[in-house]
Amino acid sequence: MHRISCIHDHSLLFCSTSSGGGQAYSSATGLWSGSLVPQQKHSTGIRKCSSGKPLASHHSRGVLSISKGQTGSRLCAADKDSSSYAQRETDLNMKLDSLKAETKSSFAETVERVKALAQKEQGGSEGVDVSDTAPLQARLSVAIEELTSGLIERDTEVRLLLLAALSQEHVLYLGPPGTAKSELGRRLSKLCGGSYFERLLTRFSVPEELFGPLSMRALENDEYVRQVDGYLPTADVAFVDEIFKANSAILNTLLTILNERLFDNGSRRTRVPLLCLVGASNELPESEELDALYDRFLIRRQVGQVSPAGLMDMLTTRKGKWQTNSLRHPGVSMSDSGDWEDGDAPLLTVEDFETTRQRAEEEVHVPAEVLNIVADLRQYLQDKCEPPVYVSDRRLVKSVALLQVAAFSSGRTYVTPKDCMLLQHVLWQKPEESEKIYEWLLQALTQDDGMQQMQYLLSGMFGRACKSLNKPDQVAGVVDEVKQLRQTLEDKLMDIYKKQFGRESGNENVWISPEEVDALDTALSPKMDKTRDEVERLLYEVVTLERSLEYGAGPVELAQLLPQQWAAFLR
Repeated sequence: MHRISCIHDHSLLFCSTSSGGGQAYSSATGLWSGSLVPQQKHSTGIRKCSSGKPLASHHSRGVLSISKGQTGSRLCAADKDSSSYAQRETDLNMKLDSLKAETKSSFAETVERVKALAQKEQGGSEGVDVSDTAPLQARLSVAIEELTSGLIERDTEVRLLLLAALSQEHVLYLGPPGTAKSELGRRLSKLCGGSYFERLLTRFSVPEELFGPLSMRALENDEYVRQVDGYLPTADVAFVDEIFKANSAILNTLLTILNERLFDNGSRRTRVPLLCLVGASNELPESEELDALYDRFLIRRQVGQVSPAGLMDMLTTRKGKWQTNSLRHPGVSMSDSGDWEDGDAPLLTVEDFETTRQRAEEEVHVPAEVLNIVADLRQYLQDKCEPPVYVSDRRLVKSVALLQVAAFSSGRTYVTPKDCMLLQHVLWQKPEESEKIYEWLLQALTQDDGMQQMQYLLSGMFGRACKSLNKPDQVAGVVDEVKQLRQTLEDKLMDIYKKQFGRESGNENVWISPEEVDALDTALSPKMDKTRDEVERLLYEVVTLERSLEYGAGPVELAQLLPQQWAAFLR
């Protein structure tokens, strides 16, 4: 004799056998579902009548004992209901087919709608006028080509320089002499058609070298005024070599110009037109009094010598001739014949540099996911790195603005987590820390995406739904929760589609070099594809549960439509 523990709740009977199996029987439909369906009397001790309908206990709670020796007349008492049972089975199958078709249709419509919204937002049709930003994007692409023309392995340096200028920030190049650091600054000034100032500092440099000589005529009138024309206070683009040789006499005035864009000339404080100052140094600052100056350079890049492969390219191709010409005539474009095309209008105007950051901060959204990455990265650098890497509040705030400019100039109205890869050029104090930041960001972009938590949420909702089938008020509450989970999954799926569409269109981020993009795609694409498939699978189950509850499905229907969730619920 087999013993079967049964719990009867209205029309639903849950049973578990002494061998560990479990099943559910609905008296409304006359069907069993679960991991153990009574088909053979030898396996469960339950016998069937000729119609195939199992016998179930109607006790509210207890233990049901069924003996093999029970009389045949009692076991076949249900034969009278054979026709009604067949009809109920047919109705159930029709209902299941209808629910499956409705679910598939609703899921397909949801996916297509999410794809359409992702393409719309990726195209920049929401928040940014595409017709307005498209010309800027085109000019930026040409500008990058012009700035890199004739230079070997300087693509990343060029992109960072142009991004810094659009963000109205400053860039610092660290590296040995003769690595084209000053050439990049000269080309930027020619690119925008602005005034240019260049100076090499030494330990003995005086303020007059940067800010202009004192006016003798003004001194006769007891006024301490400088002649600033042609010096740093009137320049649009400036290049200062050996920037950390600045002494205290220069430092305070220079800091005010770099951060506030203001210059104190005598008793008057005037605004300077400086777009970007390119600093260069062969070494890091050694004294603490230079820390404030060091922090003013938002973007930092170590510039090394050309690699052996790049060196052969420079010496054996026409780029060697272009390199020589670029040193003599910086910042203008070359034709295919190698002749310079003078007199061309600037590719980017001063207005482009002055307005881009303002528009980006107004129109580009920074999702909470990106803000969490930035905050977590700072905590990692300051609390878990050895030695700690200090990141000032000013640098952190400006780094977010930089990400907004990067997104805006790439034709997007939102910052993506992949944009955060630019932070490897922003948050380090020593060059070797850049690699640590890169590895941390790569891990952050491929870490657990919350799918396991969403799976737990769905399992909990399914369990509450099964226990509340005869309580309409509770079922309605579960339906509301399911709708919220569905919206969360749709948002996540749209984010994935936006990233994929951006990658296909080639304008996901123009400030990351093609080599870096290929490396990132190699690392992130498998994870993104796997996450998309998982989100779509989970979304299908959520849609199935939502439709089933709205149509008043019972336990048998739920077990047939969501067998994995049902098995987990029984466990």
